[in-house]
This record gives sequence, C-alpha cells and structure tokens, in this order.
Amino acid sequence: MVLLTGDVLFSVAIALVIFLLLVDLMHRRQRWAARYPPGPMPMPGLGNLLQVDFQNPSYSFYKLQHTFGDVFSLQFAWTPVVVVNGLAAVREALVTLGEDTSDRPRVATNELMGFGPRSQGVIGAPYGPAWREQRRFSVSTLRNFGLGKKSLEQWVNEEAACLCDAIVNHAGQPFRPNALMTKAVCNVISSLIYARRFEYDDATVIRLIELMEDGMRKANGLLLQVVNAVPFLTRIPWVAAKALPSQRTILAIIHSLLTEHNTTWDPDQPPRDLTDAFLNEVHKAKENSKSSFNDENLRLLVSELFFAGMLTTSITMSWALLLMILHPDVQYRVQQEIDEVIGQGRRPEMADQVRMPFTNAVIHEVQRFADVVPLGVPHMTSRDTEVQGLCIPKGTMLMTNLSSVLKDETVWEKPFHFHPGHFLDSEGRFVKREGFLPFSAGPRVCLGEPLARMELFLFFTCLLQHFSFSVPQGQPRPSDRGVLSFLVTPAPFQLCAVPR
Repeated sequence: MVLLTGDVLFSVAIALVIFLLLVDLMHRRQRWAARYPPGPMPMPGLGNLLQVDFQNPSYSFYKLQHTFGDVFSLQFAWTPVVVVNGLAAVREALVTLGEDTSDRPRVATNELMGFGPRSQGVIGAPYGPAWREQRRFSVSTLRNFGLGKKSLEQWVNEEAACLCDAIVNHAGQPFRPNALMTKAVCNVISSLIYARRFEYDDATVIRLIELMEDGMRKANGLLLQVVNAVPFLTRIPWVAAKALPSQRTILAIIHSLLTEHNTTWDPDQPPRDLTDAFLNEVHKAKENSKSSFNDENLRLLVSELFFAGMLTTSITMSWALLLMILHPDVQYRVQQEIDEVIGQGRRPEMADQVRMPFTNAVIHEVQRFADVVPLGVPHMTSRDTEVQGLCIPKGTMLMTNLSSVLKDETVWEKPFHFHPGHFLDSEGRFVKREGFLPFSAGPRVCLGEPLARMELFLFFTCLLQHFSFSVPQGQPRPSDRGVLSFLVTPAPFQLCAVPR
C-alpha cells in the first residue's frame, strides 16, 4: 500500500512537472518566431530572472547589448521582455512607433497600491481614453496654476530663498544636502497639488522622505521582479505583505492629506490647486460611469505626480551640488556667468536662461551624467510591430534603456565623464543634443518636464548665486558613481556652503 501510494505520488509529480514545462514552453513560444529579437537562453520557469542583476540592471543590459545587439529579448518567468538600446533604436521605438509602443504592461504589485479598472492614474495607465483624459487634465491644470508663468517662478524662487536660509543655518559646517533638496522640491509640487507648504522640520514631510528612501532601496529587489513576473503570488498573504510596504504607508499618508484638504473644498469657488480642479471634474462626471474622474483615481494620480515631481528633481539637484564640489572650475565659471547676467541684486528668472549658455549646458550635463532614471518606465506593445527590423509581438513588455542613449559612445565625446562641452558649440553657444532623453520621448514623455526644467534652473542658479560649495576640509573626495535602486542617487556625501 505504501509502495502504491509512493508510485501514485511519483506519477503525480512527473505529470505536474510535464504540465509546468508545457506551460513554460507555451509562454516562450514567440521566441521561435522569425526575426524575434535574440537573447540569452531562459531557464525553465524562471526565464532570465537569475541572469539579470536587478541591483544594476542597466549594466546587465549594457553587457547583453554588446552580445546580442541594440534590440534583444529576455524572459522574466513567463513574461516576455524586449530591451531597446541606443539612440536610433530608442527613438524608433518611442517616437516613430509611439502609437504601437505606448501601452503599459500589467504590474501585479500595482494592484496592491490600489490600481484597478477605474483607478489607473496617469503614469501607469494603459494607453487609451482614460490615460488621454488624465494626461490632458494634468498638463492643462499644471499650466493653469502657473507652469511657464511668472506666478510659478515666484513660488520656486520663494522656496529657493527658504532653502538658502536652511543652508545658512549650517554656518559653513559639513552637511548632507539630500534631505534639504527633497524638502524644497517637495514644497513646489505640494503647492501645486495641495496649495500647501511644509516647514522643513515638519514630521509629515520627514516621514515621507524616510519612506521614499526605503521604498527606492527595495524597488529593484528580486522579490518584486518575481511577484510581477508571476502575478498570482500577490494572492498569497505573506508575499503580498512583503511587497511595497513603504509605498503603501506613503499612500495612507497621502490619503490622510487629501481627506484633510477635501474638507475645505468649495465647488462654487475657483480651484486653489490640482486637487480642487480634480474634485470639480468628479462633481461634473457624477452621472458618467466611464469617467476616470473619481475619488479612487484622485489618490493614485496625486501620489504619482507627488513622487515623480519630487524624487527625480531633488535627486538631480543633489547630483548638481556633488558635481560642483568635484569640479570647482565649472562652479567658478557658472558663478561668473551668474554675476554677469543676474548679479547679486535680484532673483534669477527663466528669461535669464537664454543669456546663460554655460549654466544651461552644465544643468543639461548634470542630467545626462547623473542618468537618474536609467530604464524609464516600462512600455508594452499594443500591436505587432518592428524595431530595427526585428519583430515584437503585441503584448510584449518593452524596456527602453535610456542609459544606453545618455552614455552612447557614438553620440557623446566623453560619455562616462562630466563634460559640459557636450552642450556647447565651438563659439560657446548652447546646443540641444538629440541624444538628450532623460525625460524619455514620444507620447509617454514625462509630463512634468517643463516643471523640472524650471526648478532645476531657478534652484541651481539661486544656490550658486549665494554660495560657494566645496569638499569639507580633511574629508576624502566623494565618488561620482551613483547608487542604483529604481533611481540613481549620488553616494552619500557631505559638503560645505560658504556665503559669497
């Protein structure tokens, strides 16, 4: 009887293995199609999950690019992935074929964050009517509340003044600038979303920054990649509990802020901020069950804009200060240009930018060198398409390796070095380069790009107008190698700020 039971169990096990192998083969069958992008051989079940270093995926892709070409394929468990590298291939995929490649893949962990049929936000929303409605709303509302206007310049400059005051409080002693940069940028996006400013010692903003730093550290972990590649794992309670705990706490804080804000909303008054404008649209769309304007989507949209508007710009500002202390000659030239064009008697204005080619080149080179979002946000093909002559079937996840463009050795003279001359011609005039794609490109280009450009110019020029930054005496020269999570941050460093 024991032997019979053992035989039965053995037969069941063999049948289960054969079944799983057949399922695995079914999910990778498209790899055998003609002109499907080449790639490393996937392992049964896991695919290429163990062949990619998720702590540094852009470097893994760099090596695979040199083996398989600019367009290669991977298999993340049962999820087919195509990685696009290099300027020509990335522009073809995102711009020329933008209508074919602008969808978003299903991300299982998004559902743990409240993503659903009627709450899709704007950054992670599928390419369709709801996305168009929310993108149009977000862009027009940000513009109405000052984007590209003097009013928003004033907000940013007033926040820059508060940032300068906070730096003065360090009295020339060494300090880490990251948290101050995050708080300053947080207040700009918070003013647009909530019509609210946080003091730098406010417990809420300090807690948000702690949670975001923890979330970034865990964003590229193998657990998240496995859960997203095998979505049914989110149904297992202990697995779901370990996925994105910091992000869910952040959402709870944002929900609390929205609840507090909404108690003062008056539909009969002009909107004070983006949240009021969204609530007005919810009020109008009460009878429209297909509308993307609803309370659930408000929380998701606000969280996306809050994170995207705060993290990338504040990290870029930290990179800017690091690169200034590492390149004091560049810092001195920027300060000379500031003194000539702006002087010390007034605040910077966006109108000054066209008369400051070197400063403009430095800001662009900081963004290129820092490479803060190396892989962008994943795309998905909405129909069968071809990139560089290779066939990519409908429903394939598309990863655009923006790092391979910003560090493309065929485009940039010194791709792995900080070199502001990349954006200057022989006569010292600013030149915008085609390979400058830190905000991605095509229909899904970052909607916050104009705001980020304004913040970077005004914050950067204001800081260098008022301070000279340096490596603290007696400390070693900090590294300019980034620390990769989902975003690339500078390695922890300190600096000294001396008033000019």
